[in-house]
This record gives sequence, C-alpha cells and structure tokens, in this order.
Amino acid sequence: MNPADLHAMAREEQARQEALRCRIMVCAGTPCLSAGALAVLDALRQAVEESRLDAEIEAVSTGCMGPCSRGPLVKVAVQGKPEIVYERVTPELARQILYSVVKGRRPPTASPLPPDHPYFTRQMKIVLANCGSIDPERIEEYVATGGYDALAHALHEMTPEDVCREISASGLRGRGGAGYPAGVKWNLARKAPGERKYVVANGDEGDPGAYMDRSVMESDPHRILEGMAIAGYAIGADQGYIYVRGEYYLAGRRLEAAIRDAERKGLLGSRVLGSNFSFRIDIRTGAGAFVCGEETSLMASIMGRRGQPWHRPPYPAQRGLWGCPTLINNVETLATVPAIIGRGATWYAGIGSTRSPGTKVYALAGQVETAGLIEVPMGTTLREVVFDIGGGIPGGKRFKAAQSGGPSGGCIPAEHLDTPLDYESMERIGTIMGSGGLIIMDETSCMPDVASFFLDFCRDESCGKCIPCRVGSMEMHRLLRRITSGTAWPDDLRRLEELCDLMGATSLCGLGQTAPNPVVSTLRYFRHEYEAHIRERRCPAGRCTMAAEQEPGPGGKALLHAVGVPGEVG
Repeated sequence: MNPADLHAMAREEQARQEALRCRIMVCAGTPCLSAGALAVLDALRQAVEESRLDAEIEAVSTGCMGPCSRGPLVKVAVQGKPEIVYERVTPELARQILYSVVKGRRPPTASPLPPDHPYFTRQMKIVLANCGSIDPERIEEYVATGGYDALAHALHEMTPEDVCREISASGLRGRGGAGYPAGVKWNLARKAPGERKYVVANGDEGDPGAYMDRSVMESDPHRILEGMAIAGYAIGADQGYIYVRGEYYLAGRRLEAAIRDAERKGLLGSRVLGSNFSFRIDIRTGAGAFVCGEETSLMASIMGRRGQPWHRPPYPAQRGLWGCPTLINNVETLATVPAIIGRGATWYAGIGSTRSPGTKVYALAGQVETAGLIEVPMGTTLREVVFDIGGGIPGGKRFKAAQSGGPSGGCIPAEHLDTPLDYESMERIGTIMGSGGLIIMDETSCMPDVASFFLDFCRDESCGKCIPCRVGSMEMHRLLRRITSGTAWPDDLRRLEELCDLMGATSLCGLGQTAPNPVVSTLRYFRHEYEAHIRERRCPAGRCTMAAEQEPGPGGKALLHAVGVPGEVG
C-alpha cells in the first residue's frame, strides 16, 4: 500500500457510510459492556435484520463514548441531523430507538442526553476524537477519519530530525505522570548509538480508578499503532512493544487484531506505505504488578525477567531493552502524536497553557453526578471538571477533595477548586497530574482513611527490592490503621511524618518515592482530622470505627483523651 491506496481506502469507506440512512452506535467499552451493552447491540442487530433494513441502517459497536456511569450508551447518527446519545439503554429501548428512526420520531420512553450538555460541550477531544464514533475492529473506519495520514506524511515528506523537531516544538509532555518533555526523550533516543532501537508503549495502567489508557487501547487502537510507527521512524527503531496490563483482556485483543490488520494493509511490517521504513509491533502482557508501570521494571518484564526496577542512569533512551536505546512513552502520549504530525506543532502548542500545552484525558470517578472519561485542555480548572462537566456532587453533599495521580499523587481540597489542572499549578499545591485518575470525594470521606487506602495499595504492590519501600510502606500503613481505629498516640504522627521523608528520599524507584504523597498532602490540608482521631478518638467524617480500648503507649500507660490538650501522653 502507498499513500494513494490509503486515500482510496478512506474515500471508499466514507462513501459506504454516506450511503447509509443511519448509523446506530453502541458503546462497547468495558463499563458499558459490564452494564449490558452486548445485549443491546444484539437486540439492535436482530431488529435491523428482521426489518430488512440492512442496506440503510447499520448497528455497530464502538469504543468508549464518555459518560460511563450512564451506560449502556447508544448514539444515533441520521444523515443530515445532529447526533443523539441515549443513556441507560435496555434491549427493549434499543428496539424502540430503531423503530423511531424508521418512523422519524423519538422513542416515547427514552431520555436522550441533550446535545448541549456540558459533559460534551466543555471537552476538547484530540486523543479521544474517534472514541465512540468508529468501530475499533475495522481499520477502514480509522482510515476514513484520516488515520495513517500523519504516518504517510512523516515517511514521505519529513526526515527523522524533522519529526523530532516537530514533537519538541509542540511542547508535548509525557502523559504517564512525570510530564517529561517528549521531544527531549525522542531526541535522546534518536542520537543514542545502537544497531537496534526499540519503541515501547506503556499500557500498564495500574492506578485505582484510572482507565484512560485502557479506553484508548479499546476504542482507537490504530491511533496508538500510528503514533508508535511515527516514533519508530523518528528514532530509527524497527521494533515496538505494547505492554498491556494483564487485566485488560479486551484492550489486548483489539490491539492484536489491529496489528494484524495493519500488517495486512502494509501499514506495519516491511516497507511501510511504500517507503524504506520497516516497523513491527508485538504485545507483551503484564502479570498484574503495579511496579511494572515504572519503566525499568517494565523493560525487565518485557525481557522475561522479574519485574523489578534498577538504578538510573543510564536511562532507557541510552540503554534499555537488551542494552539497546529504547523510547518509552505511555499510551496517551503516543496517541497524541498523529494529531501533532498531521496538524502541526504550532496548532498543538496553542492549546492549553504555555508550559503545559495540549489536552489531558482524565478518568473522572467517585462522588460525582456523571463519572466517565473526559478530555479537556490543560489549564481547565478542577471546578469546571467537577461541577460543569461532571455535574457536581450527588445528594446535595459538599465537595471535600479530589485525589489526583492515584497512589503517587495527592489531594486537592475545596479551597483549591479554581486551580488550573496543569503540571506546574498542581505541583504548587502539593500534588501531581499523574496519569489522569481523578477521584472526587464528598464530605463523608475521611482523609486519614483515604491515605490508609492508598498506603495499603502501595504496600501490597511493593516489589520488595529496597528496604525503605518494603518496610516503610508496611510501617506507615500500620500507623495509619492505628490512627483510623483510634488507638494511635500523638507520637505516632511524628513517626509517620518521619517515615514520609525517609521513604521519599531513599526508595529505589518512583513507587516508593511517591508512596507517601497521599499522607503528606492529607496532612497538609486535613491535619485536624488526624489529630481528632488521635486526641479525641473521633472521626470527623463519621466513617471510621474507633476501638473500644486504647493500646498501651510509651511506658505502658494509657492516653489521656482530653479534648484540646495537645501532646498529652499520660
């Protein structure tokens, strides 16, 4: 296949879709599948077949449409009319939707989401542009949206140096959490000497509540493959690996099918798009270890070793897989690349904030009216995300905090609701962007209990290689459990803070270094809750159950729980 063949394929698919009277799309992302989307799709296809409407109406499955808490979702696109999205669709309602399309009126019992709903209008979709609109298992649909055009442009009209220069000029930063400039990393890998080089897409997404990368892999797998191929051309690699979290079966299956389709069409493999560039991609499936999201552990796992980190430098871009230069970006970063090469660095750099350009995908979860997947420009405030896009807090309760960045991140309290969500602003208030998990908490959440949850997660996921992380996470979790059960002593708080500093300074990898972050940030903004648990044996949120008796403290004495007597230890 050459670029002319690619454009012919796009035109053919566009013409096929334009000949249809209507496309009815059923969200087949994991949240909607778990809510019954497959039965909805089957009902629609059966009704189309029984009505002999196959030639004019198509019922297809797509990737994630966004408002996951309202699933199963169905989108109706009638030629010449605005698209309509229906929520909580049942098989019976799906059949009503089909018949309403045939008769030209809306189904009597359905309640479509209004097209001007802020959940849709306040977003800007680049990475998620095709999610919910194309069938991820048909390469023709991706090509019809302009897919693989950027790769053709890079291969036939740009040098590898041009591509790296464009990524640098766009200001794209790694979306996996650290925010390292992608262009710098690409240039390091391009300039590093080595007979072989590799590109790795990190899809080992493990933060609780986060599913951004999973949704992109499930919904638009060819966008990732195209981004990886462009990266391979830019740095001189001929082999790529996608490291997929073990639990992401659907994502792995769709990626595998996409790779085979791309190879058959000449978009991967030897002489890609008629050029002299060859690039192959294979999938490696993780075994469920959170630490394999860290890049040195991930590489160890790809090479068949135990997933444990090692010291840097040298960095992977200098010495990575099998000692060869290796470029590692997360899925969202690579999925952004086709848009940058296709529309230009200047366009991309004009979105978002000056030092954090572009958009960011978030998994909005927790105590919010509409939870789901969103993509907004960098610099959008937390208030806009929670109250405009997410619809606010259910049940009339008050917003208390948002946990960003998963177990490596921190909390954002109500006083910082107007903080722009970008790398610099979040660092200033003591948290991080992370990979994009955003868990919203209302007034019933106990912040020491939240910190204990994340420490328990880190303790469980510690690989055990270094003592500060292995022992420190266990001891910190033990102290937090004492606090949330009302059996802690004031001195435990001091020991907890010392351990935070020790783990952050001496742990081997990012997991241990950032594990104390939830404790540090909740202590920063909600210290009074820790003190209430310790000195008053009271949980201000009413969530924790206090033990009947106090554990013996220093010298075997009991704590005098005198309200308002700080530091009293009996």
